[in-house]
Amino acid sequence: MLPDPIQDLIFALERLPGIGPKTASRLAFFLLRAPEELSGQLAEALTELKTKTGFCQECFNITTAGRERCEVCENPQRDGSMLCVVEEPLDVLALERMGAYSGKYHVLHGVLSPIEGIGPDDLKIRPLVERVRRGEVKEVILATNPSMEGDATALYLRQQLLPLNVHLTRLARGLPVGGDLEYADQNTLLRALTGRQEMS
Repeated sequence: MLPDPIQDLIFALERLPGIGPKTASRLAFFLLRAPEELSGQLAEALTELKTKTGFCQECFNITTAGRERCEVCENPQRDGSMLCVVEEPLDVLALERMGAYSGKYHVLHGVLSPIEGIGPDDLKIRPLVERVRRGEVKEVILATNPSMEGDATALYLRQQLLPLNVHLTRLARGLPVGGDLEYADQNTLLRALTGRQEMS
């Protein structure tokens, strides 16, 4: 019923995470009615996304194409003895927005997931071990998500890094600020209880 270009755009948009058929259709028809300038800017931004970005050769975060190292890795003010290991580049953005972390990062680009066929060789684990082996890193913060896959990845990293005589820490978990105990799920309560801290 629809012309092929519109149908192709709808199918392409549906492949994006969090976008179903209705949202994809709405977006396609919005772009159809929008000024040509907007469509052109979107097309150019999508093209440049692939041609003008690359990955840092040290931490594997996103950086400008042609740069060997990202801004964080090149910044002499950052503490190279502290390394925060995250799943995705978006996690780096979340931690940077906080403005309280002054160390460096290592982006795995995923988590271990045997069901999906993702093993250690599919992630940036080997370069992480090599970075730590060089000896500059004193503490590795395992900041994978608190999911089954994130926990499994953190345990695997712990096994790989423990022999390298580095201090390993994991992000704390528990109750959110302003939350009520009665609304917390059992796992969150259990983690909050086991991760309780001394009051001084």
